[in-house]
Formats: sequence, C-alpha cells, structure tokens
Amino acid sequence: MADTSIEWTDATWNPVAGCTVISPGCTNCYAMRMAARLDAMGMKKYRGLTRKSGKRAVWTGKVRLDHAALAIPASWKKPRRIFVNSMSDLFHEAVPAEFVGAVWRAMQATPQHTYQILTKRPDRMADITASLPVLPNVWLGTSVESADYLGRIDDLRKVDAAVRFVSFEPLLGSVARADLRGIQWAIVGGESGPRSRPMAEQWVAEIEAACRKAKTAFFFKQWGGVRKKSTGRHYCGRTFDEMPRAVAMSRYVEAAEGS
Repeated sequence: MADTSIEWTDATWNPVAGCTVISPGCTNCYAMRMAARLDAMGMKKYRGLTRKSGKRAVWTGKVRLDHAALAIPASWKKPRRIFVNSMSDLFHEAVPAEFVGAVWRAMQATPQHTYQILTKRPDRMADITASLPVLPNVWLGTSVESADYLGRIDDLRKVDAAVRFVSFEPLLGSVARADLRGIQWAIVGGESGPRSRPMAEQWVAEIEAACRKAKTAFFFKQWGGVRKKSTGRHYCGRTFDEMPRAVAMSRYVEAAEGS
C-alpha cells in the first residue's frame, strides 16, 4: 500500500498487477508506464507485465496475484480511503473468483478503511459479487470514457453496493445520454501525461447536469493535459470535491428503519 496524490483517495493497494487493453480509455494508461518503470527497477511483481510498442509500454496481458499483499490493510490502523488495484483490474478475466473472495475478506476484516474498486468489466463484477456480502466500507465503480461505453453503467446498476460510482476519466467524448439513476458518485477528469487527448468543457457540463438530475455527488478531478498542474482542477471558477458518504449512509439508515 502506498500514499497517493490521486485527489479522490488517500492510498492505493495492489493485490493484483497487470492488465489488458480493452477500450480507448486504456490507450495511455498511466499504470502501464508505471509497471514498466517498476520492472526496470527490478520489482519481481511487475516483471514481464509490459512490453515495448514503439516508444510506449503496453500490457502483455499477464496478470499476477500478490497473496502477501492481502495482509497489508490490516497493518494500517488509521482510517484511509483506499483505491484497490490502481495497477490492474480486480475483475479481469484472469483473476479467479476465489481470489476476489480473499480480497473481500481482507476488506471485511478492516472496517476502519473505505475501499474504492474501479473496473472496466462491470458485467463480471456483477456476476462475482452476487455471491459476496455487501460491505458498508466498499464502493464499487466502473470507468466510462465515451458514449460507446455507457452500457457499463447499466451493468454497474446490477451490482449491490454501499456506493456505486462512475469514473468518467479519461473523458474522451460526450456522454450526454448518461443515466446516473442509482449511481451515488461521479468522478470527471481529462487525460494527462504524454500523448494526452483533450477534454471539452461541454462534456463536463453534461455530466454535472446528469449528476444534479440524479442527485449524484459530482467530483471534478482535473482538466489534464501534458502538464496537468498548469491546467488545474477548477471548473466554473471553483473546485468540486463532492463525496458520496452521506448518500451511502442514508441507504443503510433507510434499510435499518425498514427492517
């Protein structure tokens, strides 16, 4: 586990490493570049997970399970928001359901932390989590980069979770038709780093409007670009750091009152 500069979380935890490119949002994935660096530094966990393609590193499709990492969250006593698998996808086809179950047990055993899991495979997330307990400290989300992948939100709605969230990052096109009913949180961000693709302000406005309509918390992460610090994260003259905690808590209060 490591502290992180990602604006919407406090730390990262990677019991799985390695992935596969499956859609345009993966093209400039920072995790591919980071995995290549870690491999070059001699970290066995990342050995052979990327290969050179032109001037960039790309996933080879190999996925590595890190059983030892399952014990790490228990060593952190101070509560953290933890982004699970920033260097992979917990619901990748190469990750056995049994290992996902082991990750679930590790999260259940550490209720002081809040875990945030993002996937580009929400259909598999729905299948696997159907047999797992709904944990109040686990938020489940999917990434949507353009209108071509809005179906992932429909798959996410099939998942029972304390919080369902969508990361519109990198936002590569208009998603004006996004239906955020049943989604408690939306993160919006432009692509950053080498070869980053631009994000239009109108696309951000469309998502904010969808959030207000669905009463979904709206978090604006960044404009992105090659130098993301210079473009900043102000939208409409301010920062938007809305979080879904109150929404999630209300679901459990309502459930308790109804029982």
